[in-house]
Amino acid sequence: MRRVEIIAKGDVQRVGYRDAVQNIARKLRLSGTVENVEPYDVRIVAEGEEAALKEFVNAVNIQERPIRVEELQVRWADATGEFQYFRILRGDWQEELGERFDVAIRYLQRSIELGEQNLAVGRENLSIGRMMLEKQDQMLEKQDQMLEKQDQMLEKQDAMLEKQDETIEELRGVRSDLREHMDKRFARIENEIAEIKRAIRELGGSCI
Repeated sequence: MRRVEIIAKGDVQRVGYRDAVQNIARKLRLSGTVENVEPYDVRIVAEGEEAALKEFVNAVNIQERPIRVEELQVRWADATGEFQYFRILRGDWQEELGERFDVAIRYLQRSIELGEQNLAVGRENLSIGRMMLEKQDQMLEKQDQMLEKQDQMLEKQDAMLEKQDETIEELRGVRSDLREHMDKRFARIENEIAEIKRAIRELGGSCI
């Protein structure tokens, strides 16, 4: 068993630092005390397994607002076994009450800051969302223009096909008229040939 004595300097009083140290010590199953010392520091004494104490020293070097540890003065010694558990040594009730109010105000300020940050992020996300919607609208508008052009092309294609059908019908009509004309022409020629043959026969009979 080992003992570590720490003097923490920085923003460590009236910011909830002692409560944070106590929570860390209890999780690591350490015993000892933490207390404010004049003028602005915090004194920590902890006993337990050396590996747990080393982890404890790293963990109490807190840099999370409103707590900001600037320096840890660490001294190692053998454990005395004088502590049954880890606890906070508090001052007079007026001082402790004032510190509680200070902690509450600091956390409230932190909550307000976080709220403002979240609001700023929300506004930024809203602006990005609007930009994305505008781009999407532009893309949809371009797509509508492309579809409109495609419809125009299809209309032109339909018109061309309709003209092609009309041309085919006209060609069929011309072919039908031509066939009818040719049929009449051939019939007339056949009649003429038949008349010629009949005349020839008549001439042959008359010669006899």
